[in-house]
Amino acid sequence: MPRQFFVGGNFKMNGTAQSISQIISNLNSAKLDESTEVVISPPSIFLVLARQLANGKIAVSAQNVFDKPNGAFTGELSVDQLKDAKIDWTLAGHSERRVILKEDDEFVARKTKAAIDGGLSVILCIGESLEEREAGKTIDVVTRQLNAVKDKLSPAEWSKVVIAYEPIWAIGTGKVATTEQAQEVHASIRKWLREKISPEAAENVRVIYGGSVSEKNCQELAKQPDVDGFLVGGASLKPAFVDIINARL
Repeated sequence: MPRQFFVGGNFKMNGTAQSISQIISNLNSAKLDESTEVVISPPSIFLVLARQLANGKIAVSAQNVFDKPNGAFTGELSVDQLKDAKIDWTLAGHSERRVILKEDDEFVARKTKAAIDGGLSVILCIGESLEEREAGKTIDVVTRQLNAVKDKLSPAEWSKVVIAYEPIWAIGTGKVATTEQAQEVHASIRKWLREKISPEAAENVRVIYGGSVSEKNCQELAKQPDVDGFLVGGASLKPAFVDIINARL
């Protein structure tokens, strides 16, 4: 079976009840590629609203989750709370949390494990800085980030993970990895899955690309054999998000 194409929209810290309602209304009424899995990730304050408004073909994801089930952790959201709100996905390890909020590989791995244990699926974000790319360390960085998660998950649990490769230097900068650069890293991730997890994981785990994806570059990226979709930032707030979802039509 071919891997199902996957497009996620990470709204980040953007939007109001009105604007997010409008985005979801547009998605609900648009003709979307029925073979593509669509997941939107609004700010946490709008998760319940998004789930109430989005039709059944659109899943809703948290942008973050904590690794403890409950307790004195001000400002955090637990897996159980997300499940109670009928949220089925969470991001983990987005570079903005790794870089700005200093979340390390171990913490990201614990959150990924807690989410899967609690019944959520995870969009696991990995990627290198410009300095690391220029030093030829891209594969070292992404495999280090993946190895931390490998130490927490069983091979079977990788079926609940979508890996989002997001080069930090391409997020919100307008710079995009070339199709060749994206394919090269995605192929290396797939090789890692085959060697470190299982041949089944390499065949089935989706590896998606994020980093200034737009309606202009999505079709070419979607043609790459190891690019299974996108995690879209700013463009997910615009009508063009529909074109990205339909990149393979």
